[in-house]
Amino acid sequence: MQISQDDNVGLLILGAGWTSTFLIPLLEREGIKYAATTTTGRDHTIRFRFDPDSSDPTPFRTLPYAETVLITFPLRGKGQASHLAHMYESTHKHHKPRFVQLGATSIWTAPTWQDESSSYERTDPRAIAEDELMACSDGAVLNLAGLYGGERQPRNWVDRVVKSKSDLKGKGALHVIHGQDVARAIVALHRNFTPGKRWLLCDMHVYDWWDLTQDWAIRTLATVENEGEGAGISPDKVEKQKQLLAWVGELMVEEGVRALPRDTSSLGRALDGRGFWKEMGIWPTQGRIR
Repeated sequence: MQISQDDNVGLLILGAGWTSTFLIPLLEREGIKYAATTTTGRDHTIRFRFDPDSSDPTPFRTLPYAETVLITFPLRGKGQASHLAHMYESTHKHHKPRFVQLGATSIWTAPTWQDESSSYERTDPRAIAEDELMACSDGAVLNLAGLYGGERQPRNWVDRVVKSKSDLKGKGALHVIHGQDVARAIVALHRNFTPGKRWLLCDMHVYDWWDLTQDWAIRTLATVENEGEGAGISPDKVEKQKQLLAWVGELMVEEGVRALPRDTSSLGRALDGRGFWKEMGIWPTQGRIR
């Protein structure tokens, strides 16, 4: 991708990481001209690293003029968002881009239903930067639920987040969004921009960690039973699945849960992601996680 500052692109991706593996193919299919940066310039991207403490315009002068600038890396606290926007705009005269920041749904913490209009943690460093971006520029924010797709699969998260029965007891709702739907959302926002708007992006499901843990354990054990050693699953992994099954059953008895999935009202924070999809006139395509 040979792009210079004199070129004009529809979308400039600042930080071509995991999301870009879904976004770039979609941009190419949709015929949207784009450019992307990485810190190393790998895969024909533009070499660029944002330094919030530097006022050197040189890195920004390598970037093309873009209709929409997508910021995939987190900005934190006061000053970073306004500095990035200023540096880009000051090196791209007579041009007013739109900025889209990818954020996280963790800024909504209340243990009830939450949507894009709900109160959020305004002191969260990422929320502070997002608010600043929308105040100082033509900006919008996509706050993303847990990202999955490709090799990043939720069923592989269990070993990291559930190390004990107590850990499992404390797990309530899980919210996710597939990389393909993130890409579709970015393109939709690029085409139907909503300045000054923060959106909550999820797949419109509220998953119960107990239900998922039980289902995944059953599936793993069935695979071992059907395929034996050919399944490539270690004995330790098999024992862990048996333990997880037992923990789920015990917790259901102890907590008076008659059936899974548990009622959403008992899972704590629940995310309502309908707003963005309704506004854009599209809907998630990936269905339930398995």
